[in-house]
Amino acid sequence: MRFLYPLGLLGLIAVPILIIIYIIKNKYVEQVVSSTYLWTLSEKFLKRRNPIRMITGIISLILQILAVIFISFAISHPVFTLPHAAEDFCFIIDGSGSMNITLQDGATRFDEAKERVRKLISDSATGSAYTLIVAGDSTDTLYQSIEDKERALSLLDEAEPSFGASGFVNAVSRAQEMFGFNPALSVYVVTDKSYEQTENVNVVNVSDGAKNYAVSDVEYSFAGGKLIVGGNVISYNGDAELDLNLYIDGAEECESTQKVEVKNLELTPFSFESDSVDFASLKVAVAQTDSLMNDNESVLYNVRYDRSFTTLVVSETPFFLQAVFKALGNARVDVAKPDKYENLTGKDGYGLYVFDGFSPAELPRNGAVWFVNPKSSVENSGFSMQSEISLSEPGKLAFSTSSSTRVKNLLAGLSKSDIYLSEYVKCGQYRNFINLISVEGSPVVFAGTNSFGNREVVFAFDFHNSDVPLSPDFPALINNLIGYTFPAVVDNSSYFCGDSADINVLANCESVRVDTPQGKVVYLDTSNPVVSYTLDEAGVYTVTEIIGNTTRTVNLFATVPVSERYVTVSEPSLVISGQASSERRDGRYEDLLAFFIILAVLFIADWMVYCYEQYQLR
Repeated sequence: MRFLYPLGLLGLIAVPILIIIYIIKNKYVEQVVSSTYLWTLSEKFLKRRNPIRMITGIISLILQILAVIFISFAISHPVFTLPHAAEDFCFIIDGSGSMNITLQDGATRFDEAKERVRKLISDSATGSAYTLIVAGDSTDTLYQSIEDKERALSLLDEAEPSFGASGFVNAVSRAQEMFGFNPALSVYVVTDKSYEQTENVNVVNVSDGAKNYAVSDVEYSFAGGKLIVGGNVISYNGDAELDLNLYIDGAEECESTQKVEVKNLELTPFSFESDSVDFASLKVAVAQTDSLMNDNESVLYNVRYDRSFTTLVVSETPFFLQAVFKALGNARVDVAKPDKYENLTGKDGYGLYVFDGFSPAELPRNGAVWFVNPKSSVENSGFSMQSEISLSEPGKLAFSTSSSTRVKNLLAGLSKSDIYLSEYVKCGQYRNFINLISVEGSPVVFAGTNSFGNREVVFAFDFHNSDVPLSPDFPALINNLIGYTFPAVVDNSSYFCGDSADINVLANCESVRVDTPQGKVVYLDTSNPVVSYTLDEAGVYTVTEIIGNTTRTVNLFATVPVSERYVTVSEPSLVISGQASSERRDGRYEDLLAFFIILAVLFIADWMVYCYEQYQLR
C-alpha cells in the first residue's frame, strides 16, 4: 500500500488530542440534596435498567478516534497494489466512410465503436494503460500508454470518423511495433468488417443488416437541344424498387422522376431528358431513405456557367483578334490604337490585355496579358525581346512533346499539322514559362505568369504575316489558351471524399475561401496559379474567390467512395505477428468509497451514543 498524499496522515495528531480532551474535560459533580424514599428507589431502578451507563463515554471516544483515523487515511488517499490485475490495451477504431452508416437505434457505427471501447476501458482494472488509434483519412494516435482512465474516456469523445476510404495498414504497423516491445499487449480492432483469420487481435464487429442505396457515375451531355443526364444506381442489401428524382438549379420540386428496378449489387443504368440546357447545377437523388444518406444523391455543377471576362485589344489592325475572341464567346471586347493606350481612360478595368505589335511602357497589374509580335522588352513581363529573326527558308513549327499535364491540356485537340514560319521574334525567358511551340529551337508560343502573378501568353510572331491563323489548329489553340488565361475556378465539380480538387487562382485574386459541408472555413494560398485542396467531408463545398470588387463562387460535391458503400465487408486476414505473453502489469485499488461508508457508520454510531447520553440526563 502507498499513499498519494502522505501529508494527510498528519491528521492522526488529532487522536492524542481527543484523548487529552477526554481526560481533562469537566465531570458532572454530585450534589447532596434532600431526597425521599421514592427518589432513592427510582434511582436504583434506573441503575438496574442501564448497566452500560458507565462505559458510554469511552465508547464515544473510541468512535471519534476511529473517525479521525479514517478521515486521515481518506485524505492521504491510500492505493493498494493488485498484482497482475491490469492490462495494456491498444484500441484501433475504424474511421472510414462506412462507419457513418446508421444503426437501428439511430447511432452510427462509429458511435457504437466508441461505446464498445468505452465499456472495455470502464470495465478494466485501474492501473491499466490505454492507447487509442483512429484509422480515418490519416492514422491518428489520440493517446498512447496513458493510465488515467478518466482522461482516456474523455479523449475518446473527441474521436471523429472520416468519409473517405481507409485501411489499417499504418494503424496495425503501430500496434505491431508496440506488441514487439510488450507481447502482453491486448489489441482490439473495432470495425464494421469481418476477418476470416486473425492473430493476436481481438476484432469487435459493429455492423448490422443495414440497407444502402447509391447513385454513381452521373454525367450530362447535350443532344438535339436536350440536356441528357445519365448514370447508375445500385442496392447493397437485396433487390429494390427505387424512385429517382432529377432536380435542376436547386429547385425544391423535381424536374423529372422515374422508377428503377435494381438488383442486389448490380449497377442499373438510368437516363433523364430535360429542356434545361442552360443550367448552373443538377442533382439526381434516390427518394427512399437508407442507413447511409451521403451516397443517395449526386450533384453536378456547370463550372463554365458563370465564365465571362472583358478584353482590351491594343492593335493597329484589331479586326482579326476581335473576331476571334467574339467567336469564342468572350462577353466584351474593346479596341484601342497603340498611340492612344497610354492615355486611355479606364484602362485598368480589364481582365485581359492583348498587345499586338506593341509593347506598353508599364505592364498592367490587374489582368492577364497576351503579347503578339512584341516590339520591346517590358519590365515584370518575365521575358525579354532579343532580336527579330528572318529565315531564308520557312521553318517548320515544332509542338512540345512534354508529358506535363498542363502542356497536354494546352495542346489538346490539335492535329499538329505542318505549319511553317518565316519571321519571328527571338525571346529570352527569366521566369518559368511553358514552351508550347518552337521553330529551330526558339520558343514562339509560350505561357506562364508574370511578376504580378497574372497569367501571360506570348506569340513571338506576327499573325498577319504568317499562315498560322489559317491553320485548322489555330482556333483550338486559341480556345485552350483562353481557358488557361481565364480558367474556371475548378475544372471538375464532382469528387469522392479523399480526392484533391485543383483550384485555379484567377488573375488578381485576393483570397480563396473554402466553406466545408460541416461549416469549417479554410483560406488557401494565392501565391500559386493552382492550389490543391483535399475534400475530406461528404457534401457540398463552396469555393469563393475575391477578385478586386468582384466575387467568383463555385460549388463542389464530394460523396462517399464506392468501396465504403457496402454494408457488409469480409477481409481475408488481420495479423499481428509474434508470440503473445500472458504476463500482466500490476493493478491498483484506490476507490475511497469504502472509507466514506465506514466514516458514515462511525458518525451515525457516535450520534446514537450522544443521543443516548442526553436521554439519560433528562
